[in-house]
Amino acid sequence: MTDGETKAFRLAYVPGVTPAKWVNIWSERLPDVPITLATVPAAEVVGLLRDGGADAGFVRLPVDRDGLSVIPLYVETTVVVVPKDHAVAAADEVTIADLADDEVLHPLDDTIEWTVRPGQPAFTRPATTAEAIELVAAGAGLLLVPQSLARLYHRRDLTYRPVLEAPQSQVALAWPTDATTDLVEDFIGIVRGRTVNSSRGRTPAAPAEKPAQRQAQKPAKTGSGRRAVPARRKGKGSRPR
Repeated sequence: MTDGETKAFRLAYVPGVTPAKWVNIWSERLPDVPITLATVPAAEVVGLLRDGGADAGFVRLPVDRDGLSVIPLYVETTVVVVPKDHAVAAADEVTIADLADDEVLHPLDDTIEWTVRPGQPAFTRPATTAEAIELVAAGAGLLLVPQSLARLYHRRDLTYRPVLEAPQSQVALAWPTDATTDLVEDFIGIVRGRTVNSSRGRTPAAPAEKPAQRQAQKPAKTGSGRRAVPARRKGKGSRPR
């Protein structure tokens, strides 16, 4: 970075997270500090933060928190992605038990923690959720994902339904604890919904003071409660006492 160049705030986020609302607020509050965005696979975002490749990032829990500060934000509904002509598509919602006889894909980048995987094991484990979506479209199995990923990989020939009692994915903001800079504090305040003038977080720079306006001085009060009368100036024609 050359002298005089403004340092940018680097924000990473996993697929499915939409940081637009926070980025827009950042641009309004800190117009002189550009913000750069990078979509990073869920399995790689923590490594990127530890290596200094980003100042902060939206992650999917659980993650290895060693050396990181983490603020959980929200929990997503788990849905099952199916072909539109699948029997599941006729229901408003399903349970894990409803999928017991179906082959369910389990991609290597799955971020949902399963105690017991639902359904029957599929013939393969795709490397990514995007590849798993293609297999669902080909009729090779079903897929359970956070709802935002179902929306991200939407296809006209697929649909999805909420799955009751399924584990859920939680999105969080994370950053290296030893690199909690003023800019990181600013972004934390934005994500937490703090106002510009909030007492928590950084205090915004005070606006330049305007020149003090001259005000007419009021006569001081005397001890009797009466206002002191200014001494009269002697002018021409005044009578000597």
